[in-house]
This record gives sequence, C-alpha cells and structure tokens, in this order.
Amino acid sequence: MFPSYSRALGVLALAAFAAAGACAQGFPSKPVTLIVPFAPGASADGIARIVARELSQALGQPVVVDNKPGAGGALGLIAVTKAPADGYTIGMGATGAIAINPHLPDAPPLKPEKDLVAVAKVADIPLVLVTHASSGFANLKAFLDQSRATPGGLSYGTPGQYTAQHLSGELLASMTKAPMTAVAYRGSAPAVTDLLGGQVPAAVVDLTSAYPHVKAGKLVALGVTSTSRSKIAPEIPTIAEEGVPGYAAPAWMGLFAPARTPSAVTTRLSDALKAIMARPEVQSQLVALAAEPVYLDGKGFGEFIAAESKKWAVLVDERRPK
Repeated sequence: MFPSYSRALGVLALAAFAAAGACAQGFPSKPVTLIVPFAPGASADGIARIVARELSQALGQPVVVDNKPGAGGALGLIAVTKAPADGYTIGMGATGAIAINPHLPDAPPLKPEKDLVAVAKVADIPLVLVTHASSGFANLKAFLDQSRATPGGLSYGTPGQYTAQHLSGELLASMTKAPMTAVAYRGSAPAVTDLLGGQVPAAVVDLTSAYPHVKAGKLVALGVTSTSRSKIAPEIPTIAEEGVPGYAAPAWMGLFAPARTPSAVTTRLSDALKAIMARPEVQSQLVALAAEPVYLDGKGFGEFIAAESKKWAVLVDERRPK
C-alpha cells in the first residue's frame, strides 16, 4: 500500500513540475496585470507606468496597470498575494510596505518575506533633508548642533508617520544622538509648503518636491539620505559625507510576484527588466521623475530587502513609545 502511495505522490509531483515548466516556457501568452499600490498621477505611479509600457514591448503582451492605493502601499500588494502564482499578476512595491510596515504594531496583513517573491529592483527614490534658507543652517552639523541644544530637538516635517522619510529622520537622530521631533503631513508637498511658510524648521521629503525650491534659493539641502549622491542633484552631498559615516536610508521601488511563482517566470520578468533598465532613454525618463534607475535581480533584491527590513525593524522597536 505505502509503496504504491509513494509512487502516486511521485507521479503527481512530476506532473505538477512538468505543468509549471510548460507554463513558464509559454509565458506570457496573455496580458499581464501590474498592480500599482499608489494613486494615479503620483511620481511612483509614473515610474510604474514607464516600466509597464517597456515591459509590454519586451514581453510581447500588454501589461495593464491597475492602481490599488491604500494601507501605506500594502493594499495593492495584498491583492498580488491573492492572485494565481503564474506571473500574470505582479505588483510594484516600495520601502514602506515591504520593509517598514511589517514591523509596526498595527501592520496590514502582509508578510512580504512569505507572501511575495522579489523579481527585480528598478529604482531608488532620492530623499533629502532640507531647511528654510533663512534658518541659518549652512550645513548638517549646524542643524544637528542646534537640535541637540533645543529641548526635545528641532522638528522636521515628513509625508506621514512611519514613512521612509519619517524613519530616515529617526535614523539620523539615533545615529547622531541629536533629538528630533517628527511632524506628520499628508504627503511631501504639504510638508514643503509649511517649511516654506516657516511652520517647521526642516523636513525630510522626496527630492522631487524640494529641489525646485532649492534651486530657487528658498530652501537649503543639508544632505540626501542615499548612499551616493543623486544624479538629479549631484551638488547635494550625502548625509554620510556630511559627517555621519555609515548612514544610509534609501527609498526604493521594485517588482514582486506571488510566492510560489515558478522561478522560470520570475527570471523571464527579471531578465526583461534588466534589458529595459539598461536603456538610456528609459533611464532619462525615470530621472525626469526624480528617480534613480537601479537594477537588481531577484536574488540580489531579496538580499537587499532582508538587510533593509532588519535595519528598520531595529529602529522601529527603538523609537516606539514604551
């Protein structure tokens, strides 16, 4: 009885493997849906639409964008996890939903490391610490010195609690022992508006929102949060360069598929994205949206996410009210 049962299981396993292989070989044979967990018209949505258009040409099938904003970028990814694991539904994911939200006490029901498989990283989103030109902070050191001398620390605007921008500021405060108080807004634009109006002395926002005002001389950029200078604004130093060695808090975006998607399918998608991201015209289009084109394959992206998730988990626990 048991030998027959074992043989039957073996036959079923081989059949399932063969079916998966056949599915992967014929992929894609119909349109692919790219779920974008951001509102239409946002810069992140623009990045996703460029990727979708180019991926459609590379795959020879339409790639249809489906916007599902909500829950800090997690709602759309939850929809991806519930789709068949065949590569025909994929999703765009970003720092917050993938590496930060899972560590929050009221986290949405998404476990990226179990529910999703990383396909490829496609972009870094430059973030910048800015102050008003009248503040007198000529550099990061001056800002941090004043924050240490201010009871409770200087305040800084962010696009919302536990966003990448918020935690970039928290990481800076933790690494420099300079207390800082985050003020949450509903997006980078409102935070910049209040910074321009003198309501807050500083802000950590996306470079897109702040850079026009930096170029106009109204704001002073004290440093970008990434590991290297932005191609968009190479004159702005990194925070690490400004005296905080080891500081790195990049915001990023990449593509994901449901867990258990055949590796041949994810490799097909990743290889297509590698070719797409190497094209100068695609790079220039992403730069126009204040994004840094960056490619990592599924394995490299997965390792990057694991390190990011660990870093943010420690910080969230450290900064959470006890």
